[in-house]
Amino acid sequence: MIASLRRLQTTTLYNKISEWTKLVSITGFAQSAIQAIGLVSGIIIIRLLPPQEYALYTLVNTMLGTLTVLADGGIATGVLAQGGKVWYDKKKMGVVLVTGMALRRQFAKGSLLVSVPILFYLLLHHGASWLTASFLILALIPSFLAALSDSLLEVAPKLNQDIVPLQKNQVSANVGRLFLISLSVFLFPWAFVAVLGNGLPRIWANMRLRKISAKHADMQQDTSKEVRKEILSTVKRVLPGSVYYCLHGQISIWIISLLGTTTALADIGALGRLSMMLTIFGAIYGTLIIPRFARLPENKGKLSRRFFQILISVFLLSVGIMTIVHLFPSELLWILGKNYAGLEKELFISVAISCVGFFIGVTWGVCTGRNWIINPFVFIGINISALILGALFIDLSTLRGVLYFNLFIALVDMVTYLVYVFSRISKVAN
Repeated sequence: MIASLRRLQTTTLYNKISEWTKLVSITGFAQSAIQAIGLVSGIIIIRLLPPQEYALYTLVNTMLGTLTVLADGGIATGVLAQGGKVWYDKKKMGVVLVTGMALRRQFAKGSLLVSVPILFYLLLHHGASWLTASFLILALIPSFLAALSDSLLEVAPKLNQDIVPLQKNQVSANVGRLFLISLSVFLFPWAFVAVLGNGLPRIWANMRLRKISAKHADMQQDTSKEVRKEILSTVKRVLPGSVYYCLHGQISIWIISLLGTTTALADIGALGRLSMMLTIFGAIYGTLIIPRFARLPENKGKLSRRFFQILISVFLLSVGIMTIVHLFPSELLWILGKNYAGLEKELFISVAISCVGFFIGVTWGVCTGRNWIINPFVFIGINISALILGALFIDLSTLRGVLYFNLFIALVDMVTYLVYVFSRISKVAN
């Protein structure tokens, strides 16, 4: 009897290891391909666009992130939390998604009204003509439309761990992006052409994503007042932090946009491209680890073990990446081209910021997956205190100073989220 139980445990352990090896291999390979293609696309844009045009491209992409955050406002968090309760029921999952999509369309209108005038002003401030600024804003629309739904449509496949179709769709979109950018920017080295080349493949991929999601969620369902109420309950807790994040999340870009030169804006945008290697791991965690953490039962011991395992793996990955950047800074900067040579120190700080951001992103994902939402006013209060402290002691007139400032703020945020997660786990009853 004992021997049989041991064989069963061994078989179960083997099956789990085999399953995880397969999932991580598939996701890791796909994300490596996606990010490699994305990196090549980004390098093509950096090398083909003049620094002035690349600065405008950086501004538009930063504002796209702001638009997306404002249009979401915590809706994706609410959909994930509600979907985690009904992920096995196609109709109920459909109700959650349809309700979330309806809410996001409403939020998108307000997002556009707030963000577009600010973007228009900043583009003019950095030398764009009225016509160029108008073209850039119009070119942004395809990416914004795709962003309204793609993160929600991925919820059902991720909760059901239907990973392969998602990866194929993302790879196809990035191949299309590479093709369009290679052709269009080579012929027309303008920022609005590069922005449009990024957005059109996302629209096509978004249509395919709807079909993938339909296997796990019946999108023909009506919206639910009860689900809407639950999602809005999450939004009320997330939205203040989301609005603040629009300023805080890209604080280095905003400071350079307002106080720095157009050249410095291009430099910080280019350095950020080399940090894309971290998005490979972020996608793996977001696809495989966080949805599984969201499904864990309310068990203090199990939650603690899993979270420690997640933290250790993130730390080791970050150390490995920082070591590579420390050993080969000149070789990495060569990829960006001669316009960005001599930024070895700035590159190291930029990647350090991204590593801390990786920590924060994973910890935030753990929180949202369990519907653990830190009090936004507590977070904002801590962060504003850090902003004031950093501004008092760090020179913000240089690119390096702005990067140090951003690193300091990121470290404060990381500690804040870690303390919050441990406090939530400690409150679990069993």
